[in-house]
Amino acid sequence: MPDPVQNRVPRWAIFLTVLIALALAIATLSPGMPAIGPQGSDKWQHFAGFALLVLPLGYARPDWGLRILIGAAAFGGVIELIQPNVGRAAEWADLVADIAGAAAGILAMRLLTLRRG
Repeated sequence: MPDPVQNRVPRWAIFLTVLIALALAIATLSPGMPAIGPQGSDKWQHFAGFALLVLPLGYARPDWGLRILIGAAAFGGVIELIQPNVGRAAEWADLVADIAGAAAGILAMRLLTLRRG
């Protein structure tokens, strides 16, 4: 039987993840948000946003990499499904950038946590 204390996620990691997810939801689901940067740069913004999203949980629970990636991909997918209902365009390329960013963030945290012990 797994030890419940070992499977805990620190509250700070949950809090930061929810806070970042909320910011991403507001930024990606607000109608009429102007594009920032040159055309096509929004993919880098998706990448960076989802890399940031997974950092707290990826640091706190590096052994949960696949779970975190699946959760981030699902979150990105839901955002893309909702966007047409708020006057935004859904794009497969945005979802790919979300997943790639999440994977990069998880990998970065995995490498960092390997170095810490």
